[in-house]
Amino acid sequence: MEQFFADNAIYIVLVIVLIVWAGIYGYLYTLDKRLKSIETETKGVKK
Repeated sequence: MEQFFADNAIYIVLVIVLIVWAGIYGYLYTLDKRLKSIETETKGVKK
């Protein structure tokens, strides 16, 4: 098992980095959806 990690360390790091970036993207996407809904609610109140 140690040999596997030693031989493929760069790929393991790349997978972890991709998971982190996917999490950041998902968080920003949901945040954008929430902000759009709040924006539409406040536009309806001002009119």
